[in-house]
Amino acid sequence: MSAQQPYSFFHSVERSFDKAAKFTKWDLGILEQIKACNSVYQMRFPVKRDDGSIEVIEAYRVQHSQHKTPCKGGIRFSDEVNQDEVMALASLMTYKCAIVNVPFGGGKGGIKINPRKYSEYELEKITRRYTSELVKKNFIGPGIDVPAPDYGTGEREMSWIVDTYGSLKPGEIDSAGCVTGKPITQGGVRGRKEATGLGVFFGIREVCNMEDVMKKLGLGIGVEGKTVVVQGLGNVGYHSAKFFREGGAKVIALAEYEGAIMNPAGLNEEEVFQHRKKTGSILNFPGATNLAKNTDALELECDILIPAALENVINGDNAPRVKAKIIGEAANGPCTPEADEIFTQKGILCVPDMYLNAGGVTVSYFEWLKNLSHVRYGRMEKRFNENMNMQIISQMETLTGKKVSEAGKKSIVHGADEQELVHSGLEETMISATREIMDLWKSNPDIPDMRTAAYVSAINKVATSYAELGIFP
Repeated sequence: MSAQQPYSFFHSVERSFDKAAKFTKWDLGILEQIKACNSVYQMRFPVKRDDGSIEVIEAYRVQHSQHKTPCKGGIRFSDEVNQDEVMALASLMTYKCAIVNVPFGGGKGGIKINPRKYSEYELEKITRRYTSELVKKNFIGPGIDVPAPDYGTGEREMSWIVDTYGSLKPGEIDSAGCVTGKPITQGGVRGRKEATGLGVFFGIREVCNMEDVMKKLGLGIGVEGKTVVVQGLGNVGYHSAKFFREGGAKVIALAEYEGAIMNPAGLNEEEVFQHRKKTGSILNFPGATNLAKNTDALELECDILIPAALENVINGDNAPRVKAKIIGEAANGPCTPEADEIFTQKGILCVPDMYLNAGGVTVSYFEWLKNLSHVRYGRMEKRFNENMNMQIISQMETLTGKKVSEAGKKSIVHGADEQELVHSGLEETMISATREIMDLWKSNPDIPDMRTAAYVSAINKVATSYAELGIFP
């Protein structure tokens, strides 16, 4: 293997699992079953390109665990896709869903292509063919395996998948639930796009509200006033930066693959995004300083570092130079096991990806439930709540003889819409998961870091499910 990546991504997930398994009471056989990928589907299929040539496409779908069904996990389009990566991401999905109490097993898919090199029509053919291959082998369905968007895919690809699935399964009433991350018109849920970035913010905000944790790190309580560096300006990085800025933090640096920029006075992610759209690069943004390399941003002096790009960007080589007090893993696997050990020695708190970026799957769960119930969130109760609140205000005004201001009335009367309910459900999920992990970690001081505590929590939940299913007498 190359010097840059001395072990595989899946192996690094297994190493983290083994590190945590020592702090559980489960039988070795149960632990081995949890760790293993149940099913790996590797496929090859031909696609005719626009120029008439035939290309053979390599693709995967991995189902890591069926302790809960359906399996759940995104589909990525990238020329870096390989079986090892898909297996690692599928296993992380199992642990992620367990930690945030979403009743899915882990799954993941990938197509080995660079989507920038294909026309929209070619991408549609590839996506639809991939879906039909999954249908053939019973690897997709609202009760079997539910894909979602990931790196290189979005609402467009999900709408192709749901349409292909529906045409191959006529009359299946819940067919919209075969995939999540769809456009609203195709059964998607409002609030899905910003879900992962918002979940990252909610998770880090809860950690920052814990007095004992902040005291240990030498920081004040709360997100307000803290300096933040975000690596990656894709969907997750953009929304993470947005919510931290709106929460009162100062985003002092942003990094993308072409380079990094910093401004100690703070950056506005939307302005940087528009600059990049116009010029093709985040570099030379007015008022900001260009950094020599994009990885230099990871080593800046800051309170919170958010790696929101690809895996293994912080490793044994550069971890000693990381100066952040808190690292929030918005991407999948951005820190290697070696980096974790260095952070523990340096007293840096690394908030792990396996639950911190679970905003996407949490809101995917809400979308799946919406598809199964065939009703939009808030439709049944929004007007009822508004009418009830209006009556309460009228009674208050009658009893006190005073009038509530129009702005106050509007705020109190307002009934929650779908996006607000989704955000509220996500906030509850992230706060509960953060507290659960922290309580477990505090109750067992031998656990070295927060990632291990998160794995222990996940292992306990998955093993309990297996035990209750009676699979292991």
